[in-house]
Amino acid sequence: MLHMADNPHCEVLNSLAARGRLRALAPRAGIDFTSNDFLGLAESSFLRAAAEEALARGVPVGAGGSRLLRGNHPEHEALEEEAAAFFCSETALYFPTGFAANAAIIATLPRRDDLILYDSLIHASLRAGLDPARIPAREVPHNDVNAIEDAIRVWRGQGGRGRVWIAVETLYSMDGDRAPLSDLMALAARNDAMLLLDEAHATGVFGECGRGLGAAFEGTPNIVSLHTCGKGLGVAGALVCMPRIYRDFMVNRGRSFIYSTAPSPLMAALVRAALKFCAGADAQRAQLMELIAYAGGLMRKLGREPSGSQIQPVIVGADTAATRLAAALREKGFDVRAIRPPTVPEGTARLRIALTLNVNAMDVHALFAALTAHME
Repeated sequence: MLHMADNPHCEVLNSLAARGRLRALAPRAGIDFTSNDFLGLAESSFLRAAAEEALARGVPVGAGGSRLLRGNHPEHEALEEEAAAFFCSETALYFPTGFAANAAIIATLPRRDDLILYDSLIHASLRAGLDPARIPAREVPHNDVNAIEDAIRVWRGQGGRGRVWIAVETLYSMDGDRAPLSDLMALAARNDAMLLLDEAHATGVFGECGRGLGAAFEGTPNIVSLHTCGKGLGVAGALVCMPRIYRDFMVNRGRSFIYSTAPSPLMAALVRAALKFCAGADAQRAQLMELIAYAGGLMRKLGREPSGSQIQPVIVGADTAATRLAAALREKGFDVRAIRPPTVPEGTARLRIALTLNVNAMDVHALFAALTAHME
C-alpha cells in the first residue's frame, strides 16, 4: 500500500496501485516508441533555427494576458490567417492545448435544443466539455454510422428540433484506426448535422500536404476541425478551423478561450514555421509510411492485425500484464508505455507503439524482436 493515512485521496491511490493503474511521471529514456512527434520535428534543427529567427526579430516568449486583453499578438493573428489558408477553412483560432480546444468546442458551440452524438472511443478532451444537464449527449458505438443515424431518428421522433453535432476522431489515438469520413459526411448532409473532426493524430501525417484525413471536406459549412500543433507539427497548442460565425461565437462565449492567458507568441511563430515545413514534407511522410508498412508486417508475424497508421496497438488485456511487458521493454532500451483503463476500455490494456521519424527500420525490427521474445 502506498499510503496508510485515513484520507479519501489515499484510498483512491491505493486502489489504483492494487489494480495496476497507478500513474507516475518518469524521465524520457530509451528509443522513442511513445511520443507523437511523428515527423521528428520537435527537436529538429529546423525548429531550433525558426526559434532563433523569431527571437531575433523580437517575438516575445510570453503573451502577458488573454487574447481579449493585451495578449493578442500579431503572431497569433498571422498564424490563424495562414492556418485557415493551409487547411482550406474560412477561419482558424489558436488555443494553448488540444485538450482546451476540444473541450471549448463541445462546451460552447452546440446550443440548448441540440443533440451531441460522440463515438465511444472519442478523446477525453471532448468528453470534458459535455454537460448533459444543458445539452443532451449520447455515446454511439465505435465507427457505427448506422447507430448514429438511428440515434438521430429516435431523437427526432421524441421531439428533438435542434441540430445534431457528431464528434469523431479522424484517426483514433489509442487504436490507430480511421473514422468512415465519407459515410459520416453523407449522413451529416442528410440530417443537416455538424461534424466535429478531431484531426490531432492525422495532422502532418495524412492528407495532401499533411492537412489531415478530413482535408477533402474542410471549408464546408458543417465542419469544425481540430488540428493539434504538438504532435505531427512538433510545437504546442491547437488550431480550431471553422466557419467565421463559430469563431466569432467562440471568442465571445468560449470560457477556456476568454479566461486563459494567450498562448506564447513564440510558439505561434514556430507553428507558422512548422506549417510551412509540413506543406513540403512529402519525403518525410513517405519515409514514415515505409516505417508503418514495415511495422505492419511485423505485427502480422506477431499474430496481430496492423492498424495501417503510425499508431500500432498491441492488446495485452490485463492491466498488470501490460505494465510488466512495458517495463520489460524499457529495460531493453525501448521507450514503450502501457495504456490502461479508463484511457482504453476495460480488458483492453495495451502497449501503444507510436512510429515516428525519431526511429528507423532497424529500431522497429529490434523492438518487435524483443516484444516477440517476451510474449512467447
